[in-house]
Amino acid sequence: LLNQTSSITYIRLRGLSVNQKVQMAVFAMFLTFYVLTLIGNILIVITITYDRWLHTPMYFFLSNLSFIDVCHSTVTVPKMLIDTWSEEKLVSFDACVTQMFFLHLFACTEIFLLTIMAYDRYVAICKPLQYMTVMNWKVCVLLAVALWTGGTIHSIALTSLTIKLPYCGPDEIDNFFCDVPQVIKLACTDTHIIEILIISNSGLISVVCFVVLVVSYAVILVSLRQQLSEGRRKALSTCAAHLTVVTLFLGHCIFIYSRPSTSLPEDKVVAVFFTAVTPLLNPIIYTLRNEDMKNALNKL
Repeated sequence: LLNQTSSITYIRLRGLSVNQKVQMAVFAMFLTFYVLTLIGNILIVITITYDRWLHTPMYFFLSNLSFIDVCHSTVTVPKMLIDTWSEEKLVSFDACVTQMFFLHLFACTEIFLLTIMAYDRYVAICKPLQYMTVMNWKVCVLLAVALWTGGTIHSIALTSLTIKLPYCGPDEIDNFFCDVPQVIKLACTDTHIIEILIISNSGLISVVCFVVLVVSYAVILVSLRQQLSEGRRKALSTCAAHLTVVTLFLGHCIFIYSRPSTSLPEDKVVAVFFTAVTPLLNPIIYTLRNEDMKNALNKL
């Protein structure tokens, strides 16, 4: 993947702060978030795997979400934790490209997964009698393969666009991880076309999936008015959990990738939520609002 026209071998990351005390506070906070993210999401995967009552399409996709959250957080957080103890905060160009590839692989796969989970809830609530026919295990596996394939294609396309550019300096990124909008600003050529392609790729995927998700849940909420109070309460709780995750995750993607590559003061705050906070909130939201998961965790 190494770009042969690049004269940059290492990239310097500015991180979140240059203040030593702030860096120590950031280290403690991110380490706590990361450990809790690993414990929470891995516990969900184990619980769903070993509890036969949770072998349903919804929990199959939820276990996929937990697995992706572990991977997504691992792409950026461990490197950031190491960098808090380093003055230079250097990353090789190859490692930077690799980080970008996996960051977009897991992010795009999660976007597709959240969309499929919304469809799963739509079928379960609006067409309950046809649910097991529509969402049988063959369909679930095919959907899982499709979302991972889609995420891989998206990531390859975006990374390929980035590494074909000539890089000759500067060699500093104002962030704590490598991402396409920041990296292409290091190119010594006009990147206007690349920025348009990024917006039409990542930005369009984020916006379209967000619109589809909102419409899906709007249809679900309308159909819930016809259901009994107990079933309605449970369905509303599930939908509220999904919508919270969707808003937190897709909000970042729309904010970063649906505009030209200009730096804003809010970028780092949004990046922190995207890489560290959202993967931690997912297991909290899905377990604390879900009686089946809480009962299964207690049994485990």
